[in-house]
Amino acid sequence: MDGKSLNITEDLIGKLKEIIPAAFTEDKLNIDQLKQLLGEDITSNTEPYILNWAGKQEAYKVLQTPTFKTLKPDFENSVNWDSAENILIEGENLETLKVIQKSYYGKVKLILIDPPYNTGSDSFIYPDKFSETKEEYLKRLGEKDDEGYMIKEGFFRANKKENGQFHSNWLSMLLPRLFLARNLLKDDGAIVVHIDEHEQANLTLLLNEVFGENNLVGNIIWDKGNPKGDASGIAYQHESILVYAKNRELFLNKTQLVRKKRNAERILKKSK
Repeated sequence: MDGKSLNITEDLIGKLKEIIPAAFTEDKLNIDQLKQLLGEDITSNTEPYILNWAGKQEAYKVLQTPTFKTLKPDFENSVNWDSAENILIEGENLETLKVIQKSYYGKVKLILIDPPYNTGSDSFIYPDKFSETKEEYLKRLGEKDDEGYMIKEGFFRANKKENGQFHSNWLSMLLPRLFLARNLLKDDGAIVVHIDEHEQANLTLLLNEVFGENNLVGNIIWDKGNPKGDASGIAYQHESILVYAKNRELFLNKTQLVRKKRNAERILKKSK
């Protein structure tokens, strides 16, 4: 005890940071960002340090839109349904994350995701509109023509680099999913995200926004041994595995992290 009474302002700010880290930029409360998180339209002439892109406000609206879908049990393909301790859920990941919010809110210790790397050649779509019928949904994606016949091109389409919103599309796809994933984590839980050089910088800024940059645990480098030159003959030798905690202090206090070291002998050769 230092004899001082509780600093109400600091206490409130600390609690708000724990609940909504995305409402802070450079350790200061960003009112516009808070309004956006609460579903309000923002118009501001201020220029805070923040990651922004075309479609960001719409991505938050997608996050805030509830789903009325439900999970359907597959008894036929299940094993030991009544006693099994594990569950496999198959479905569109954003909608599924919304469905399980109430059941798993604050109960998950670890989340590992391997999102599309957005290389321009990988294929992903994120319609994020579930108010339409399945027929309308498939038709809009190009899966069916106007007469209802399946189109050979298929369900997935690539986000080509020629697209004027190439990075924006990817960020809009990830933002609501990361936010909902954070809701599922225990207070001492963490998320692990695989990524390569194409979006590593943007992903770090996005995770800083959703989880708070003070909750970065670290960046694990995976040596993938890529032999080819990806950028002007310079080979990208690694990929990144970003680790963020819901509450870094709690995570480190309750989680034993072990760094394995290789026992290497250095051989010194005397020059002749």
